[in-house]
Amino acid sequence: MFKTQLKPFWASLADSALQPHADRLRAITDHAIEQINQGDLHRWLAAFDKLPEVPEAALIPGQAPVTIRWPAGQVDEQRLEQSLRGLHPWRKGPFQVGDCLVDAEWRSDFKWQRVLSALPPLQHRTVLDVGCGNGYYLLKMAEHRPRVLLGIEPGLLQNVQFWAVEKYAQTGAAVLPLRVEAMPADMRCFDVVFSMGILYHRKSPIDHLEQLKNLLSQGGQLVLETLVVDGDATTCLVPPGRYAQMRNVWFLPSVDMLCLWLRKVGFKQVTVVDVSRTTTAEQRSTDWMQFHSLPDFLSEDQQQTTEGHPPPQRVIITATK
Repeated sequence: MFKTQLKPFWASLADSALQPHADRLRAITDHAIEQINQGDLHRWLAAFDKLPEVPEAALIPGQAPVTIRWPAGQVDEQRLEQSLRGLHPWRKGPFQVGDCLVDAEWRSDFKWQRVLSALPPLQHRTVLDVGCGNGYYLLKMAEHRPRVLLGIEPGLLQNVQFWAVEKYAQTGAAVLPLRVEAMPADMRCFDVVFSMGILYHRKSPIDHLEQLKNLLSQGGQLVLETLVVDGDATTCLVPPGRYAQMRNVWFLPSVDMLCLWLRKVGFKQVTVVDVSRTTTAEQRSTDWMQFHSLPDFLSEDQQQTTEGHPPPQRVIITATK
């Protein structure tokens, strides 16, 4: 199924900046697909296979949800919703697919609005979203008509969720089931690379920044979003256990320290776009993500995490190679 979904993408790389790397990238992807541990994949694929066909679906730009519409009466809307619910939990969204609103855990449109204030030009460019999840941001980027639009995401459920929405959106974007460290180290072909919500999960954040830099072409632009804490250029929180109930959080630097890291690895024009505290309006449990969420991970007054750490705040930074 993965290889079938990716066939149009490989064909689209002809005469693009990715063409010289296409064979190697395809071989790496095929190897990753062969190593996939099935888990619940069979159930997710069954839900995907039950999605109804829609001959006249269209992505409607400019909406907060990724919005896909079609003429009334074309689709069994009950079957559509049942199939999409078979892909629970939906972490990123919202998606308006026909009459079905997928109200995901994250109001990802909040973050996208903050990114838009300093979004690099995407039209006709080669764009990569590292750790793209179910592709909400990819589909918002698609509205800007890049030449190549690629996400990498090792989570299999998130891959299938992307297929489900892209089935109707038909943007030409693709998601590969890869981690960033699997990408060829010397590609240097992307005009814009996004890394949003990834850095704090890396044991070596400096290595991650180097990986992102090596994926960019000269003069290419990075959009980085991550958790930070208050403090000066010497401040960094290293949680001894969990942070807001997340197990794999390693480093939460101050904004000044993060800017120093970026300059240290060679980025120029390092610009802080936004620093915002994550609220329970932006991240919460919903009918489409029924597990615990941010309100359960904060103290009663929401002034610290349940572990006693500063509450989540996030920075968006742009930088140039």
